Amino acid sequence: MGKAANFETKHAKRVRMKPVAFKTNLRNQQRVGVSADVTIERKDGSCLTCKIANLSRTGIMISCNQALVKELVPSQKSPVPGSVIPVTAKFSVPVVPTQPVSVIAEGSIVHMRRIARDEFHIGIQFAEFEGNGYDYVDRYVSKLLSSSDTCS
Repeated sequence: MGKAANFETKHAKRVRMKPVAFKTNLRNQQRVGVSADVTIERKDGSCLTCKIANLSRTGIMISCNQALVKELVPSQKSPVPGSVIPVTAKFSVPVVPTQPVSVIAEGSIVHMRRIARDEFHIGIQFAEFEGNGYDYVDRYVSKLLSSSDTCS
């Protein structure tokens, strides 16, 4: 082994690091796998139907094909921090097994990634719920989480 090099640093200037733009960690809530339809309404009023991949109390991950992605995210690139694409998500959750309730939540597209050749996942962070929407989602997610805990 060679000798360790000795580097003098007394004449080196200090360099201040530039702050890095970063996305906040949106994974602060547990997600549950859900298979159901969701209607996404864009700001211009047009509606698209996709599938729910997973759901949490603070957001929803939807699965859709490339044609739908082009309509939702025209640039087809994951949104950069500070750039929001406002949408409204409309879906049903079975709070009572025989009686699903509708949930309408306003939010923003905050994430996008390609899963397969013609399948994409789009992450929507909820900002506001109509009526008791948050309570319905909270109860449904809690129920699914508790039932998955008992199976393991």
